[in-house]
Amino acid sequence: MTPSRPLAETARRDTMLCSEIVSIAIDSFRASKVRFVLTALGMVIGTASLIVVVTIGLTGKQYVLGQIQGIGANMIYAYYQGGSNVSNGGNDYLTVEDVKAVQQQVPAIHAASPMLERNDRIAIGSGKERDILVLGVSPEYLTVRNLEILAGRFFDEGDAMAHAKAAVVTQQFAKNVYGSEDAAIDRSLKINGLPFTIIGTFRERVETFGQSEIAADTILIPYSVAREITGTDAVKQIFFSVTDAGEVPRATEMVRHVIQSRHRAGSVYRVENLTQLIQVASRTANALTLVLLSVSLIVLIVSGIGIMNIMLANVRTRIKEIGIRKAIGATRREILLQFLTEAVLISLAGGGVGTILGLAIPGNARRAAGSSGSVALRIALVFLLKSLEVFV
Repeated sequence: MTPSRPLAETARRDTMLCSEIVSIAIDSFRASKVRFVLTALGMVIGTASLIVVVTIGLTGKQYVLGQIQGIGANMIYAYYQGGSNVSNGGNDYLTVEDVKAVQQQVPAIHAASPMLERNDRIAIGSGKERDILVLGVSPEYLTVRNLEILAGRFFDEGDAMAHAKAAVVTQQFAKNVYGSEDAAIDRSLKINGLPFTIIGTFRERVETFGQSEIAADTILIPYSVAREITGTDAVKQIFFSVTDAGEVPRATEMVRHVIQSRHRAGSVYRVENLTQLIQVASRTANALTLVLLSVSLIVLIVSGIGIMNIMLANVRTRIKEIGIRKAIGATRREILLQFLTEAVLISLAGGGVGTILGLAIPGNARRAAGSSGSVALRIALVFLLKSLEVFV
């Protein structure tokens, strides 16, 4: 029996064979630079578009979710919807006592604010008047609604306890009436005949286009003062903020139970949060990303097929070279490995350039949205897809 070759000799011969194949492939590329560039171009476009689409999808998703969460940090809101026994016992509105009960019985709640609403018409000087929306809220409303103070300050617990005639106005109201946010500070206006001093201007961190309780010309005043003006304990809405976003669904059910237990059985109260809206936005963003990703994958697959076609044509044009290599002892496996190596190098070259472009193009978008985008994972995915295409 013929003894087998030592393992070291076999490894050395295979290494020399691989290096020779790579060297021949590089020489082939140098001889046909235009063919090499055009073949790799499809992989460049496919890889770059794949990474850009994934990055844009993730960035857009995080941006949309951030915008929704900017409406209120882990916010829960409750309001009275009505009831079947209104004719028997009258309306069963929410009260400030409901706020206190929820804070005592729901541990996850860390901030809460009742809200009274009143429409008024005030004089703004020069014989002009303006319709406004007055909201009576507590100091914690600033936290619950995640508002941004642009000038001055928000009223605090001291103002609420002292029943101070302090007002905080929207950015649009300050600009329209006084010219700027800063110019509105320390100005006086009369609400229901009572003089109020503007101590701050604010805006919502996310533009809700009038779909929230805050309108363009909204003035916030302490709840204690609004209660005196309206002469009622009933509140239109109650806002709560939860310490942990994961506790929002559970806290919502607990708030609903506490409120319902304090009122008549036939009364209907809506206790809602932004979780459902966030889930809908997330599903929509994921669906859009999958659609765009499918298009990019098609481009990538087409580029892989293009490489296969070019290599097939390349084989036909190099029949003489293949014959010469067989004549000097090259095996079928070595010749097949030669062309396969060229395909791999084209794919890696095009994929490498495409990856660099794909990471560079949306870089600013990722930084603007504060998103890492799982770059390493996307790179691994791209090279995996390229490798699979080569062996199709």
